[in-house]
Amino acid sequence: MTYNMANNSLFRQACLSGGVWIEAKEDGVAVHNPADNSVIGRVPRLGAREVEQAVQAAQKAWPAWRSTPAKERGSLLRRWKDLVLEHQDELAHILTMEQGKPLAEAKGEIMGGAGFLDWSAEECRRTYGETIPSPWGANSQPITIKESAGVAMAVTPWNFPFALVCRKSGPALGAGCPIIVKPASATPFVAIALGILAEKAGIPAGVYNVITGNSGEIGDAVMKNPEVRIFSFTGSTEVGKRLLAQCAATAKKPAMELGGNAPFIVYDDADLDLAVEQAHAGKVRNAGQICVAPNRFLVQKAVHEDFVRRVVELGKTVKLGNGLEPGVTMGPLVDRKSVENMVSLVRDAVDKGARVLLGGQEQPAGSNFFQYTILDGVTPDMRVYREEVFGPIMSITTFTDEAEVIRMANDTEYGLAAYIYSRDLGRCWRTAAGIESGIVGVNEVGVGAGEVPFGGMKESGMGREGGTEGFAEYQETKYILLGGLNRAFSK
Repeated sequence: MTYNMANNSLFRQACLSGGVWIEAKEDGVAVHNPADNSVIGRVPRLGAREVEQAVQAAQKAWPAWRSTPAKERGSLLRRWKDLVLEHQDELAHILTMEQGKPLAEAKGEIMGGAGFLDWSAEECRRTYGETIPSPWGANSQPITIKESAGVAMAVTPWNFPFALVCRKSGPALGAGCPIIVKPASATPFVAIALGILAEKAGIPAGVYNVITGNSGEIGDAVMKNPEVRIFSFTGSTEVGKRLLAQCAATAKKPAMELGGNAPFIVYDDADLDLAVEQAHAGKVRNAGQICVAPNRFLVQKAVHEDFVRRVVELGKTVKLGNGLEPGVTMGPLVDRKSVENMVSLVRDAVDKGARVLLGGQEQPAGSNFFQYTILDGVTPDMRVYREEVFGPIMSITTFTDEAEVIRMANDTEYGLAAYIYSRDLGRCWRTAAGIESGIVGVNEVGVGAGEVPFGGMKESGMGREGGTEGFAEYQETKYILLGGLNRAFSK
């Protein structure tokens, strides 16, 4: 099935910087549809000079934007959100074409992104300071206020190229910070489409900017520029560590949402219908290319056989294909390298004793598609157990008791998300308290929303996105001491 992008009013092969559109040239970065590797368009190949221009434009816009009343900023964000909902079909088609996920799933991501903007529109009016009881008596009064922290830079990934731009941009703009977005080279067009809608919403020039091009050159220019005060990154732990070190040179405020290796714990008293349904959903969604996707399925021995039988049966219903085709439930991986990594992970697991119960192969050879795969008998010495899989592989390991599974869950350098399935509330609470993870879903795998904080522990990063904590990433707390309150000043 084909889709004519030329008829899409939000498809533009250009970047937005300070209210100026920079059109792509013939040597622009090519963007491919992962379903068939066709080129759907090109974006500008920008570098250090254009970064400097974007930063200056954002810095110029900052005084007026931070001085704009919060109620007015909220109204503009709400208008932005309304436009997203009005154009959700166009946005979803762009998203499916550049990222590959099924169209229905793409629409769900557009709705999720709109939710982040909506939350930010409301929350920007509620970023309160405090009055603090004075330790010095009635002659003074300490207070705190929240202020915009300055120009923000956001580097967003290809797996959720729309929702994560909204999750970063909404709080930034709500807090009074202009933002420069560097989307992943594989999926830039929905971030650019947001720029078109930002202009239509009346968001001032320089407040929302999008730049594309060489990641290394752009990153170096941003890190050296002291006028970029906040740096928000979602991506791999390896890259995040390097960027975090670079932030130190100009003392940028970092927010790092990095890798994960989420345990999915199924106790013997779990509602197996629910656990199986959500285990399947957690791996099929976006073909498993999600940082909080369940990675290690830890199943108590008493229900192991039943769980395995059910997930295999459900796994056989997955329909692989182009995300624009009716009935497709799982699209391609983002590129050929990802497919080759899946093949390598399965081969390593099988060589070390794991059993392939379903899938395990690329399909067809040479493309970006990989079968939905279920492995049983997975052990800690296998790569699929240790690494962030980022693909449609369910790896199953058994455990005996509560203490053992908590140790197993924590046996990783990551600490982003974890999932627990049990009918025993006390057991769920003890397990959730014992797991070193920033997010824990109890009998629920869908954990993201604008209202809640999202982020990890250990090598899964620092800072939070979403909720009041997400707003705080773009704010500074200023303490003011009002003194001499009981002193009568002479005229």
